[in-house]
Amino acid sequence: MTEQLRPDGSLRHLLTLESLSRAQIERLLDRSQTYVRPLGERPPRSTALAGLTVANLFTEPSTRTRVSFELAAKRLGAEVVNLEVQLSSRVKGESMLDTVYTLQALHVDALVIRDAEAGVPGLVAGHVAAHVSVLSAGEAHVAHPTQGLLDALTIYQRKQRFAGLAVAIVGDIRHSRVARSAWHALRALGVTDLRLVAPAALMPAAEEFEGCARVRSIAKGIEGVDVVMMLRIQKERFGDADVPDGDKYFAAWGLTPERLALARPGAIVMHPQPMNRGVEIASLVADGPQSVIRDQVRNGVAVRMAVLAEVLGTRGGA
Repeated sequence: MTEQLRPDGSLRHLLTLESLSRAQIERLLDRSQTYVRPLGERPPRSTALAGLTVANLFTEPSTRTRVSFELAAKRLGAEVVNLEVQLSSRVKGESMLDTVYTLQALHVDALVIRDAEAGVPGLVAGHVAAHVSVLSAGEAHVAHPTQGLLDALTIYQRKQRFAGLAVAIVGDIRHSRVARSAWHALRALGVTDLRLVAPAALMPAAEEFEGCARVRSIAKGIEGVDVVMMLRIQKERFGDADVPDGDKYFAAWGLTPERLALARPGAIVMHPQPMNRGVEIASLVADGPQSVIRDQVRNGVAVRMAVLAEVLGTRGGA
């Protein structure tokens, strides 16, 4: 695994939450909270990263992650380059590393990478110049660290604790990078009742998700929990013949008001989006009073501002 820390212990790359300590994660969450503003207020802005350049390299579709990374960098004063990979020289056969070396030569200071192939962010991080940072914006099914951080932040804002919480992750866990990063974050932060709730075909391998209970009934899985984290079916990671039927899946595994009533009073509902309404979640739940899905979106910018400030902050400034 590529080392994420500099020799002085500061964060240089963010590829995974797996190797970060509780103190390091809490530091990022505390810093993220300073960038949170209520809807309707002007978002925070600074010149902390003035003179630096952040490049977004996305080889998979993205709305929330890409836009929030761009907004985060701009609100900290950085210049931003969005590389349309389908329009870049990679279409002509250029390797990812040659693309990265080109961007380095153009004085890019941070690379935000989303790729469908496992290992790409780590490969890049192992080959960039010493002043360049690499941030994962989603790596295959392996990791989505900023999503894990924003999910933890959203939970803490509503519950003010992690110890003693019961959290159910429901749906396509096998193919979910979101689930893996949430597990790393919540386990580090002290959540001990963490449940994986999925049909057998969508449950991860037995050696993964150490310490989690595995439940193959949504009713049993969400009974008495404080947090219900729904996941979409990752159709892009299935063979066509293996994709579950939407109506049948919703009947067996969709989160409805009736099923949500089995959770604790005041339980919150989360979803990383994009949502398939009527497949994994009912609109009455997604838009209901227990949903914090839009808070997750808001917190995404704050978390990405915090991460960028953490890895680049000593080099920026007007």
